[in-house]
Amino acid sequence: MFFIDTLDLEGLGNRSYLAGGAHTAVAVDPPRDIDQMLAAAARRGVRISHVVETHIHNDYVTGGLDLARLTGADYLVPAAARVSFARTPVSDGDTVTVDESITLRALATPGHTPHHTSYVLEEQGVAVAVFTGGSLLIGTVGRPDLVEPRLTEELARAQHASAHRLAAELPDETEVLPTHGFGSFCSSAQADGDASTIGKEKAGNDALVQDVDAFVSALLAGLDDVPAYYAHMGPANAAGPAPVDLTAPRVADAADIAARLAAGEWVVDLRNRIAFAQGHVAGAFNFEADGKLATYLAWLIPWGRPVTLLAESPEQLAKAQRELARVGIDRPAAAATGEPADWLPEGEDPRSFPRATFADLAALDPYEHRVVLDVRRDSERAEGWIKGSVHIPVHQLHRRQDEVPDGVVWVHCAGGMRAGIAASLLDAAGRDVVAVDDSFDAARSTGLPVVSGFGGLGGLSD
Repeated sequence: MFFIDTLDLEGLGNRSYLAGGAHTAVAVDPPRDIDQMLAAAARRGVRISHVVETHIHNDYVTGGLDLARLTGADYLVPAAARVSFARTPVSDGDTVTVDESITLRALATPGHTPHHTSYVLEEQGVAVAVFTGGSLLIGTVGRPDLVEPRLTEELARAQHASAHRLAAELPDETEVLPTHGFGSFCSSAQADGDASTIGKEKAGNDALVQDVDAFVSALLAGLDDVPAYYAHMGPANAAGPAPVDLTAPRVADAADIAARLAAGEWVVDLRNRIAFAQGHVAGAFNFEADGKLATYLAWLIPWGRPVTLLAESPEQLAKAQRELARVGIDRPAAAATGEPADWLPEGEDPRSFPRATFADLAALDPYEHRVVLDVRRDSERAEGWIKGSVHIPVHQLHRRQDEVPDGVVWVHCAGGMRAGIAASLLDAAGRDVVAVDDSFDAARSTGLPVVSGFGGLGGLSD
């Protein structure tokens, strides 16, 4: 009998897999922190004989090379992928034996990247699951615009063809196991559900129910912003990432934190946005450890800028360090745990700012001067916005703060997390800010003048 274990990387919205039999197994698209994959193999009592990549990833640093070196496994990478390390090149139709009666068959599925390859898990010659990476996802497909703008339409058409190939060649009951689609910006839309089969996708996936021209037109029209750090992930993975180092960073005291802020380094407070608003180190930025920390911090920070982490506990710090390593922020310059009183020079008070709801915003005197700042993405704002609000997506705010008009800034997003990030950026710049910690759905019922949008994809909300 075969098994398939799923490793969820919730912060990045991805999944990795360990699949095999009684003695040996294959690791599919492993994360940078390979200890999780090793632990999964240990729980099963199996040896990892193969490590496979569906493609050169654009949204995280792979642990595949390190895992293969450590375990002695064969490292299977699509043959057309340009890499700088030794690997076993995989071409369409290649088959490897994973365990007794269990094989893995490569199936070329270009679209997310030109070299993208899916892997069909077969037991006694029968397809039981397919690892689709960034090809056929649950209810959607991987986006085709991450490689080269000139290739986007060509790759979108290839996505359609690859989805149809999977549907034509695999039984309806074959389980579909993608890497992307659970919050990753590598997906063209949020996954429609948590599990699926080829048969279910044939009934509802746009790539399989629309003709190619309609599918490509809708796919290209719905593409959202690309996180800036993606530009660094592909090259890192093609070069061969170094082993991850999760040892504790240097401890920073109050004087060290102040010196780092003065030097222009990023000091990031990992506590939740409520605690941060109540009191924090002036100049620090708030990226919640329990939010999409890796995605948004890596997106906003100038690449390579030293970062110091402030956490409420060693456990929170260790979790954050692990998440950041997955996107190439390998070593915090320093770190501290505790609370603002521990991080500030003696006699210095924490800085704070108020939080509010949309009802609070609606209750303001209409003649009171205030600025409403919407930090959602373009696709979200297209569905509706507060009349007169200023729109700067949170990932652009750090370099566009001079566009925010004078006055008290009431900043909002779709749910509160990104508003907390934006409020911290503005607060660090000395602006008077109010963080609207509320669902945008509530804005319509408060009397605020909400302008209706014109449809379109809503993207991935916080």
